[in-house]
Amino acid sequence: MSSINGGRRCAACKYLRRRCSEDCILAPYFHPSNPHRFACVHKIFGASNIARMLQHLPVHKRAQAADAMAWEAYWRVQDPVYGSNAIIAHLQHEISKAQNELQMTRAQIAIIQNFQHQQHNQIQPNQQLQAFWALEDEPFVLPDLPHL
Repeated sequence: MSSINGGRRCAACKYLRRRCSEDCILAPYFHPSNPHRFACVHKIFGASNIARMLQHLPVHKRAQAADAMAWEAYWRVQDPVYGSNAIIAHLQHEISKAQNELQMTRAQIAIIQNFQHQQHNQIQPNQQLQAFWALEDEPFVLPDLPHL
């Protein structure tokens, strides 16, 4: 029995109905408390392929590889045609929609700010007429002409 799992068979050995040895390559990555994880991976990749892939990797990369295989297998079981690509495509579409919405909102804010700035700086037509008539009350003075 493997001491890694406290004397219990790992999910892989339990699923395959075999004795779990001390040097079981799958035991650290397929805990007995999560048998569905190994069932998905086994269904997609096969137990011997998983063990072979893990053996060819350095020890410090095996956990990450087992997690990646587990996620890919889970999504492949959920969606046999597209697997994890379906969820990735969906999330990319959601990101694209959010970016477009953000761009539209920023453009609307810029338009409103520009309009408010123009309204603040613009002289109203009534004010223009008042300024014109105010000039009419002042005497009109011609500039001095040069002497020839």
